[in-house]
Amino acid sequence: MRLLLIADTHVPKRARDLPARVWDEVAAADVVIHAGDWVEPALLDALEARAARLIACWGNNDGAELRDRLPERADVTLDGVRFTVTHETGASGGRDARMAKAYPDTDVLVFGHSHIPWDSCAKTGLRLLNPGSPTDRRRQEFCTYMTATVRDGTLCDVVLHRLERHA
Repeated sequence: MRLLLIADTHVPKRARDLPARVWDEVAAADVVIHAGDWVEPALLDALEARAARLIACWGNNDGAELRDRLPERADVTLDGVRFTVTHETGASGGRDARMAKAYPDTDVLVFGHSHIPWDSCAKTGLRLLNPGSPTDRRRQEFCTYMTATVRDGTLCDVVLHRLERHA
């Protein structure tokens, strides 16, 4: 099962649309996971129409319409792997231990908010993934997204992809 992980898209505030490469990944993915900060519902509509399956939550920049349509926290099991998708996890210091305590029944926590890619494992085995942002790099050198595979009850092939800067 091929996964696409994105967050902090901020469309149309930071970009008019997702980059073409990300739309190509949407088409190739069995599941698209979006960890919030959509900004406008149009991108949610487009992803619902084009993704084979969408698992998503709202973020702090998402208004009432998006909050009505999406949960603050989305939980799903994909091929035996338990995922939680949420936007904010607080400060980076102590994040692994704090999130392992907050999400004891989760194997993979996908989050956003910082626009800073993150891939770590807590002592409990919880995997924490932040794909960064495909549209708003903030203090990062590149805009980013992640792909991964779930195979035989295991998350594998997690890759952070960099997008070239646009003028």
